[in-house]
Amino acid sequence: MGELIFLFILVFIWLLAASISDLKKREVPNWLSFSLIVFAFAFRLFYSVLNADFWFLLNGVIGFGVFFGFAYLFYYGRVFAGGDAKLLMALGSVLPFTSSLYQNFFIFIVFILLLLIVGSIYGLIYSLVLVVLNTKKFSSEFMRQFKTKRRLFLISLIFFFLSFIFIIFIKEISLFVFPFLILLFPILYVYAKAVEEACLVKYVDVKDVTIGDWLYEEVRIKKKKIKPYWEGLNEEDLELLKKYKKKVLIKQGIPFVPVFLIAFSILIYLWYSSPEFFNFLWFS
Repeated sequence: MGELIFLFILVFIWLLAASISDLKKREVPNWLSFSLIVFAFAFRLFYSVLNADFWFLLNGVIGFGVFFGFAYLFYYGRVFAGGDAKLLMALGSVLPFTSSLYQNFFIFIVFILLLLIVGSIYGLIYSLVLVVLNTKKFSSEFMRQFKTKRRLFLISLIFFFLSFIFIIFIKEISLFVFPFLILLFPILYVYAKAVEEACLVKYVDVKDVTIGDWLYEEVRIKKKKIKPYWEGLNEEDLELLKKYKKKVLIKQGIPFVPVFLIAFSILIYLWYSSPEFFNFLWFS
């Protein structure tokens, strides 16, 4: 287990550094993610050669491959930004804890579920803090979004009544929660849009803008148009902005890397405090 403790400490240090960077600068330097991959594989290779156990190295390669797939899916599904996706790949080289492929895949699933659950709670709390700090702007933006999305509320109201009548007709009381979830959806959507517009869109000095930052609106410089892209600003666009603009409107994201740290900490806690949680599938 000593080899795992080393990997755990390594990840904690890297995730802590990445979290601080994300909270302060809204970015995770590439060298952090790439160096974690290098250190994790270097240690796995060293341990494998020393103990003639090349499964330890191979499991790291498999984990990296699996999380490369998750990172690709989350990035192009616009769930993660580039820095978050690269960090997820790096964690794939660490997360295989055992020599069993079956159990390692279960660990992967548990971590992804923790990431999504913790991320949802964290995002809600973070957004509520932003709302409290920007109450006036949020209130006016929420009302504006509410008025512009009236059709969405009308559609959800129609589906609410239809589903409610259907549940009464089939006499399935346990399904009564679903009509209310339908009704809740447009409220959450308007809330999220209001938080984004009122709390996350800001004018930023061009000197503080970095590669990967998201433009909020199209910027025209002479005959060139710099359009907002999910991938963020590239080096060429940034050079143009710094040459001709003093400030630009940037859409900031919620710093998500602390979620990685929290989810990984919970995973390690479960690993040591409740090993039966990871072994319950071994009933045969």
